[in-house]
Amino acid sequence: MRCPYCGENDDKVIDSRAAEEGRAIRRRRRCLKCEKRFTTYEHIEALRRMWVIKKDGTRVPYDRQKLLVGLERACYKRPVPVEQLTQAVDDVEEELFRRRESEVDAVDIGHMLAERLKKIDQVAYVRFASVYKQFRDLEDLIDEVREVIESSDPGQPPNQGKLF
Repeated sequence: MRCPYCGENDDKVIDSRAAEEGRAIRRRRRCLKCEKRFTTYEHIEALRRMWVIKKDGTRVPYDRQKLLVGLERACYKRPVPVEQLTQAVDDVEEELFRRRESEVDAVDIGHMLAERLKKIDQVAYVRFASVYKQFRDLEDLIDEVREVIESSDPGQPPNQGKLF
């Protein structure tokens, strides 16, 4: 594993443990050249071989990081812990893995993420939906906001971003 600090390819694993509820292995490493420490994660290989079919028909390799970045952008300056976003991505990955398909539509992934984000933070959901659903005009956005308000759960935690 290359050291992110000096680029050397010589390190020692100093700690390994299960992560992400057993779906990954977290390894703490120490570079033998510069002595700095860094963390790596190992994930299931099968998901890396999955292809995502984008809206324009092109196929790209599945990339967990893209899902996480999309959620982080939607939650920019929102009171949403990174752990909740990571859990949402974990849940989507688990669902995709259970399907045992080699290809999945980007629209399906977006829908799964949106549904989870709606339960985490309504404001972040509307941000995400505005990109994912590609609203034609302001009226489409307003209709989506109304739908979220009408379907909101009154038992949501007090720090949940609400639209009303």
